[in-house]
Amino acid sequence: MEQGSRSKVLVVDDNEQNRALAQATLEDDGYEVVLAVTGEEAIREFERHRPDCVLLDVRMPGMDGFAVCARIRDLPGGATAPIVFLTALRDVDTFDSALRAGGDDFLTKPVRPSELLARVQAALRVRRLGAELREHVELVKQQRDALMRLQLQKEQLTAFVVHDLKNPVSSMDLHAQYLLRDRALPEAARDSARHIRDQARSLLRLIYNLLDISKSEEGRLAPERARVDLRALVLEVFAALELRASSRSVSLREAIDALAVQADPDLLRRTIENLLENAIHHAPVGSAVAVSAAKDGAAVELRVADSGPGVPAEMRARVFDRFVQLEGDADDLHRAGRGLGLAFCKMAVEAHGGRIWVEDNAPGAIFCVRLPDEA
Repeated sequence: MEQGSRSKVLVVDDNEQNRALAQATLEDDGYEVVLAVTGEEAIREFERHRPDCVLLDVRMPGMDGFAVCARIRDLPGGATAPIVFLTALRDVDTFDSALRAGGDDFLTKPVRPSELLARVQAALRVRRLGAELREHVELVKQQRDALMRLQLQKEQLTAFVVHDLKNPVSSMDLHAQYLLRDRALPEAARDSARHIRDQARSLLRLIYNLLDISKSEEGRLAPERARVDLRALVLEVFAALELRASSRSVSLREAIDALAVQADPDLLRRTIENLLENAIHHAPVGSAVAVSAAKDGAAVELRVADSGPGVPAEMRARVFDRFVQLEGDADDLHRAGRGLGLAFCKMAVEAHGGRIWVEDNAPGAIFCVRLPDEA
């Protein structure tokens, strides 16, 4: 670290764990750390120590971070000291308020130690630049802030759309179920109601995938583990996707003995749903999709196999990225990534401390999930 031993950082946060994490991260890299719990204490510590950089929480009792920033800017040495805001509020209004208050950077909690360290190092390097270089850095910073604001707006819009879609789609599903309970309904109408329900449930999976991916990015996707009967859960998913499979003349098979795993029942069910939906979509007409599971030491391994176009070796890591398309020319047998389903699977599995990968089924693909069994 450049000049780390001579750099002093003021950490202002009313949460003891946040202060301890920042202090340990910075001191391990050679920085001197000064701590403050309140806004008033932060101003006193800044006057006393004249730190080279300030990490400043936004929401604190009494004087909030924005007011503290404005006060620091009026103190001797405060005009040039980099101030990095830390906040759990990931929205455009908070970001704009941070910029108006005079903040130099903006980090959302939970903060990764490596990211916190990188931002502090960058802020201190910018402070040491000459005037001409500083003008170029300021231009880049404005472009970065514009991109950050756009990203926050996109996330906010997505949250609104997802919230507004959930209720009407659930209502569609309920009305389809109501129609299916009518014994006098003609078979053609019943078939249409079944298809409406199948598509509504597919939309709900997409909506919940979006919600959980957002939670994962904010560090809030926490599995609520319970003992899950794996075979019973797979058969439940088979029943939910029976219409989807039969419409393509795809049979669903399982090879799971009496086996249980410690996992979040809802996250695991939706992981299996997404993997099966993906397999059914790519399975050739008249073929089968097979689900198997086995105990492997201190873990349980689940495998979903189809005989459709496989995933090329060089693309097997990227298939779990959001909105990735893997298909090529019309004659290319490679399959396409579909929306958010596989991205959700990766996040859900990793939230359990497990891993997910793709193998070649020659022909087809096998999606493998390995979960630690903490019974």
